[in-house]
Amino acid sequence: MTRVLTWIAAMLIALPAAAAELGDDGLHKADWMRDTFKDLGEDLAEANAEGKRLMILFEQRGCIYCKRMHEKVFPMPVIADYIEENYFVLQMDLYGATEITDFDGEALSERDAARKWGVMFTPTILFLPEEVDAGQTAARAAVATMPGAFEAGTTLDLLTWVNEKRYALDNGEDFQRYYARRIRERDVDLGD
Repeated sequence: MTRVLTWIAAMLIALPAAAAELGDDGLHKADWMRDTFKDLGEDLAEANAEGKRLMILFEQRGCIYCKRMHEKVFPMPVIADYIEENYFVLQMDLYGATEITDFDGEALSERDAARKWGVMFTPTILFLPEEVDAGQTAARAAVATMPGAFEAGTTLDLLTWVNEKRYALDNGEDFQRYYARRIRERDVDLGD
């Protein structure tokens, strides 16, 4: 009976929710994404007010890796729920013309921000701390960057590692050690 319940639980965790729809801009749209004026200082304040972490997700039209993340990884209930509960997500277009305001006060297009921050491919996720010093850019302030598409386990572990502020702990467990430990401890195979 225990095996049956474990199998059922594993299937429920692994069943993806509906994949994100494509917006008019050709980017995938998930329910947990925020539509803001993209003033990063204001967005950070709003994220903090909600008790969430600010996450910037760069994507581009036609990106096969973005599509994979939105069809296979992000819709998994364990991941979608974790993002919804813990993150304030801004989507940016690698080649977009929408104006944003960086933490240093510079107003620039999404594509210029991508160049300024060194974002070269998609998807790329920047995770921001609760406080950003005056004059810093988002890239310099980021506590972690996820460059590329990863499997569900890696993605969930990075989301958790950032949310729990493990990057700030002086315990010698960087993300790679944390991730290796989580793989050993995980009850359910998330495809790592």
